[in-house]
Amino acid sequence: MNGDRAPVLRASGLSRAYGRDESMVWAVDGVDLDVPAGQTLAVTGPSGCGKSTLLQLLGGLDRPSEGEVWLGGRRIDRLGERALARLRRRAVGFVFQSFHLMDELTAAENVELPALLAGATPRTARRRAAGLLDRVGLAERTRHRPSQLSGGQRQRVAIARALVNEPLVVFADEPTGNLDSAATNEVLRLFGELRSAGQTLVMVTHDERVAATADRVVSLRDGRTAGDDRPHERPDDRRSGLGALLNWEE
Repeated sequence: MNGDRAPVLRASGLSRAYGRDESMVWAVDGVDLDVPAGQTLAVTGPSGCGKSTLLQLLGGLDRPSEGEVWLGGRRIDRLGERALARLRRRAVGFVFQSFHLMDELTAAENVELPALLAGATPRTARRRAAGLLDRVGLAERTRHRPSQLSGGQRQRVAIARALVNEPLVVFADEPTGNLDSAATNEVLRLFGELRSAGQTLVMVTHDERVAATADRVVSLRDGRTAGDDRPHERPDDRRSGLGALLNWEE
């Protein structure tokens, strides 16, 4: 851990088991991880090593069998369901391999929806969505539905959606897995901009091009940390984003 920056995300003894007795499998097994604010972290490893499970635990999409998860200085693995749902809406953003856009909504409406669910006014949600879609190069596609967009364009909409509530951390699960080379390069450019802006970003990836853009690369094997490299760690010259932390109530 870089001591100059406080961790915005922390896992301690994090484990997740599936099954019972002899059939029990530890998908994540005793992972300790500190992610300083503003860091871009790539999690790599072979298929089935626990990468996506770890991401789901860190982002509050799943609960650990053992261990702790802390976000913005608050332990989240013990939050009630309502508080955990509120956290996911307001403090984290998700980007998935399969986009997970709502087919019946336009690009703008897909981006607006999380803001509305988090309590933003329709006017504020529209303003944020318009600004983010312009930022990802889709200002001319705001009224298009996902079926009218290419894979790369859909992923850019998903990135805009993940950013709409100014999250503490953006989690990306194989964000280029369904994209061709040109679209992958565009997504990598956007992630580079997020990194430069100081957005904390945690990515699960098989793609060496994605991992190469990160400040830090953690490799997993059999659910455990097998390596922790920092090829691009830089001085602490980026904003922490901790001002976005909201109060969540059980």
